[in-house]
Amino acid sequence: MLTLFQEMGPCRIKNDSSDVTLNPYSWNNNANVMFIDQPIGTGFSHGPLKVHTSKEAASDVWDFMQIWMKDERFAHLQANDLAIWTSSYGGHYGPAFAAFFLAQNDAIAAGSVDGLPLNLKVLGIGDGMTDPLRQYGSYARYATENPYYRLVNDSVIETANETWTRKGGCQEMINTCYANGTDAECIDAQLFCNENILRPLFGPYDVYYVLTVAPDPYPPNITDYIYSIADTIGAEHDWQITNDDVGTNFQADWMRNSGLDLQTVIEAGVRTLIYVGDVDYILNYIGVEAQVDALNTTLSAAYHADDLAPYTVNGIETGLYKQVGDTEGISLAFLRMYGAGHQVPAYGWNGLDIGQAALQMFSQVMGGEGLKST
Repeated sequence: MLTLFQEMGPCRIKNDSSDVTLNPYSWNNNANVMFIDQPIGTGFSHGPLKVHTSKEAASDVWDFMQIWMKDERFAHLQANDLAIWTSSYGGHYGPAFAAFFLAQNDAIAAGSVDGLPLNLKVLGIGDGMTDPLRQYGSYARYATENPYYRLVNDSVIETANETWTRKGGCQEMINTCYANGTDAECIDAQLFCNENILRPLFGPYDVYYVLTVAPDPYPPNITDYIYSIADTIGAEHDWQITNDDVGTNFQADWMRNSGLDLQTVIEAGVRTLIYVGDVDYILNYIGVEAQVDALNTTLSAAYHADDLAPYTVNGIETGLYKQVGDTEGISLAFLRMYGAGHQVPAYGWNGLDIGQAALQMFSQVMGGEGLKST
């Protein structure tokens, strides 16, 4: 619901949160777009809170897609290409979902699973948490090296760096989780690193948009609007912007490395775009770029050899990007968007309208042409 009403849906919430207005840069201008509240217990979705990992959530969404695509009202879409676009914690569940869908397709082809193959062609991840080891290691750098201003003083930076590198510190705890750590070890890493690395380093600023102090009022809150339309849309459950029980269930999943699933997806030929706004602290561009650099795929050598180039929209430089691919259509792209916070399509830049650059990015990747300046 946040992405639907605050970012790239056909109607965007007004700044006073009273109503919505038409979004000329909606992503459904040239694609069929469906927004899913998941895992169970988030948004309008409801049911037993039994899901504890991104892989378990993938199974639920696969089942949903099977039911939905087989329905006579939507069966005509079965032959269409499918894309998964995610953001934030979607850095975990996007790769997990995509890898699960591909494995299910293979099992269907082998006759070991009964189902409808899904024609997955694209994975997009915006400001995503994928590889905590690389991304938690970026917070101190972003606090000092971001293009806007320092977020905290030298003392805070020094303490965080010491906590990161010392024996038994955050880096070691994440490595333990990565090495088939127990749920308890991964939860300990999440709690410790959030308290001692993530939280101290953003100072008084909003973690999703560091050009404002917390709390940033933008994008506008959608809660009252959601409540006003709940009966009209036939909602079966009260909507909530967060569910702490779901968050608790996913504590062990948080510090696991979804970069392994992402490598599988890229190697399978799924066009993959990793994009990030450079005003976002919580999942900042330094950490996101580091996790892309850490990928080990057949494209990685070419990716490392390439340089970032300006990305322009109607002649206006709005970011930096690079992408690589081969003759089999395997591709990987990274895009840093200037002036954008955690929810990239909610922002404009240097005279460009809100969402204008994001729509160009989306349309190019969905169209199969790859990123290119205009």
